[in-house]
Amino acid sequence: MKIFIPPDTSVSGRKAAERQPLHFMTSPKTYVYVDAFNLYYGCVKGTPNKWLNIRCLCEIMLPQNQIVKIKYFTARVNARPSDPQAPIRQQVYLRALETLPNLSIVYGHFLSHVVTMPVANPVPNQPKYVEVIKTEEKGSDVNLATHLLNDAYQSKYDIAVVVSNDSDLLAPIQIVKGPLGKTIGILNPQKRPSRELLKEASFFKTIRPNTLAKAQFPKILRDAHGEIHKPSGW
Repeated sequence: MKIFIPPDTSVSGRKAAERQPLHFMTSPKTYVYVDAFNLYYGCVKGTPNKWLNIRCLCEIMLPQNQIVKIKYFTARVNARPSDPQAPIRQQVYLRALETLPNLSIVYGHFLSHVVTMPVANPVPNQPKYVEVIKTEEKGSDVNLATHLLNDAYQSKYDIAVVVSNDSDLLAPIQIVKGPLGKTIGILNPQKRPSRELLKEASFFKTIRPNTLAKAQFPKILRDAHGEIHKPSGW
C-alpha cells in the first residue's frame, strides 16, 4: 500500500501520515475547511497579505490534491469607533471570495457588548476598573465541526484539510480520523502549533508569509455586479 504524504510536511506530520494507511494513489478528493478568524489573527492581520486567494493558497500547499470544495467559516464584523470601515472592507473581501469556484461561505455571528474589567497595572488614586467593548465570534467553530463530520459521514472527501490551529476542533478531528477512517490534515496559521492537533493530524503544515504573498488576488476582480477593488491600505 502506497502512502500519500503532501510535500514539505513537517517531520512530525510525516510520522503521523506514515502511521495512517491511505486508500488512494493520486489526486485524492479533498475538502478544505477554513476557520477564517483563526487564519486572519494567526498570520494575516498586520501584513500586506490580506487580499488572500484561499483557493490559490490551498493549491500551493496541497499541489497533489484535487480540491473539490472549500468551506469558509466566518461572521460579519461590526463597525467600531476605532474602525468604522471594517464591515465594508470585509464585505468587499467576501465578494472576492465568492468569485472562486466551489467555495461556499458559512456564517456565524458576532456578539459585541460593553463589560467592566480590571486594569492590568492600576495606578494609585486612579480607577481600578474600566469599561471595554468585548467582541465574541460565535458559531464558526461549531459550524466547521458540524460540516467536517457531516461531509465525512457522507464520504464526500478522501482527505479533509482544516485551516486552523484551534484545539477545540480536536474531538471532531479524532472522530473523522478514527471511527470514520478518513485522512485529515492541518494547515496551521499560527506561529506555535497546537500540540493536540499536531499529534492527531495525518499531516501538519504551517502557512508561511512567502506562501501568503504568492496567493494574492489581482487588485481588481469582476463578478456579475461589476468590478471588485482591493481595499485601500491592504
